[in-house]
Amino acid sequence: MSFKAEYIWIDGTEPTAKLRSKTKILGNDAKGAELPLWGFDGSSTNQAEGHASDLVLKPVFSCPDPIRGGDDILVLCEVLGIDLTPHASNTRAALAEVAERFAAQEPIFGIEQEYTFFAGTRPLGFPEGGFPAPQGGYYCGVGADEIFGRDVVEAHLDNCLKAGLGISGINAEVMPGQWEFQVGPLAPLEVADQLWVARWLLYRTAEDFGVSATLDPKPVKGDWNGAGAHTNFSTKAMREGYDAIITACESLGEGSKPLDHVKNYGAGIDDRLTGLHETAPWNEYSYGVSDRGASVRIPWQVERDGKGYIEDRRPNANVDPYVVTRLLVDTCCAALEKAGQV
Repeated sequence: MSFKAEYIWIDGTEPTAKLRSKTKILGNDAKGAELPLWGFDGSSTNQAEGHASDLVLKPVFSCPDPIRGGDDILVLCEVLGIDLTPHASNTRAALAEVAERFAAQEPIFGIEQEYTFFAGTRPLGFPEGGFPAPQGGYYCGVGADEIFGRDVVEAHLDNCLKAGLGISGINAEVMPGQWEFQVGPLAPLEVADQLWVARWLLYRTAEDFGVSATLDPKPVKGDWNGAGAHTNFSTKAMREGYDAIITACESLGEGSKPLDHVKNYGAGIDDRLTGLHETAPWNEYSYGVSDRGASVRIPWQVERDGKGYIEDRRPNANVDPYVVTRLLVDTCCAALEKAGQV
């Protein structure tokens, strides 16, 4: 009995990559076996020139397909050249190297993915030719006058759970039509792989409802919250002691590190990180306990318990999870290693 495998990959669109996918039919003999490589036309995905357009999809993560059901699967792939080396657009390969180098520190992540639903050119819940009531009651709200798109959100959550993804929660966000789901806690490669698949499921689920979902970091200009991907991070040492928490926070503010991170935290970050709407300015670094206006927040219970994790509040909703996890592991784990806090 043959089955369908939806091969998913990240393209080369700049400044923000898009998800692509296509269906491969596999025979019964492929069940439980290593999934095959496949090719695609890179000239149609901003990843190659037409005179040398062949690129290779290498499966790196698979899970049940909750939309098609049965034996069908979703297959996340990384992109290789025809020499089977990582393509320039393949950011997963660099994360794999860093994650392996610091694996002994046991880094784990939880990523809070915010997004906004649109109906045509307007955010869901925005009246034609005007604006809804100011922000205030929408966050974690209830009722048809404050919540828009819950049916899509619930369907997406169910699809993620059926796929076996590490989804840990959902909530309505501060702007109408804006929502969040959380992935983790998981190791760096796992959280990034699963976040990409959860994003694909978000877009695909929304298709069936005739709405679109965007990761635009500032979908509505003016006095409206942007959309981020707050990234919660810890190592074994941070989960055991507070000194390591401070070392990690300090390391993110050293030298050129704040700019090195921010410039890789998603296109349009200066539109979102203004110092308003629960953000720190993009060109300033700060950290503090229970401070949602800081670049990095130490949750109150972490200070109380003397151990735990930190939340980097700077990443945009459109950040590449392979990049943000790599940067945090590389910066913080190197600092902890240098301080002998491993």
